[in-house]
Amino acid sequence: MKKIILSLTLLLLGIVGIIYVCNKKIEEEAKGLLYTETSDIPYNKVGLLLGTSKFLSNGTQNQYYFYRIDATLKLMAASKISYVIISGDNSTQDYNEPELMRADLIKGGVDSTHIFLDYAGFRTYDSMIRLKEIFSQNSVTVISQQFHNERAIYTGNRLGIATIGFNAQDVSAYFGFKTQVREKLARVKVFLDFMFGNQAKFLGNKIEIPS
Repeated sequence: MKKIILSLTLLLLGIVGIIYVCNKKIEEEAKGLLYTETSDIPYNKVGLLLGTSKFLSNGTQNQYYFYRIDATLKLMAASKISYVIISGDNSTQDYNEPELMRADLIKGGVDSTHIFLDYAGFRTYDSMIRLKEIFSQNSVTVISQQFHNERAIYTGNRLGIATIGFNAQDVSAYFGFKTQVREKLARVKVFLDFMFGNQAKFLGNKIEIPS
């Protein structure tokens, strides 16, 4: 029994250690590449808005969504990006993150011709691969909350994309607890993705962004 307890303890410590190392590596990679003010951030032709659901499962508004929309509108208004690619999940006919975000950006004053949609951004890893392979971009401003931007920056840099992040407002620790827990595991997953050379679920025809 003692041997079993010891083995389980060592396994648990190993898992915690792996999560810690992956998390710190991604945080370190993002240092100096995250911005919260439009006056400070360099210009990039393209911003990559990472999708999320507009409403939570209980029907309430998802603040992550609305804060990302607001951050994108700020970048566009300050002329810090010229085009925005919305990369999100459209895995079913009734669930379409990019279209909802597009509608809200247009409502906020963004010219529809400056918006491009990526319907196969099922994961951040897929979004970054598709940014390079489908949209032919080698530099980008990612738009999401800081924890999400950090992972996107790590992924982009590993793919040879010069990536910076514009941090949307975060939600309170209470409401964002589940998301933060999932993020820790997602950071381990991105290391496994690169280790095993995983590809995006879908690629497809190239989409040209105007000069």
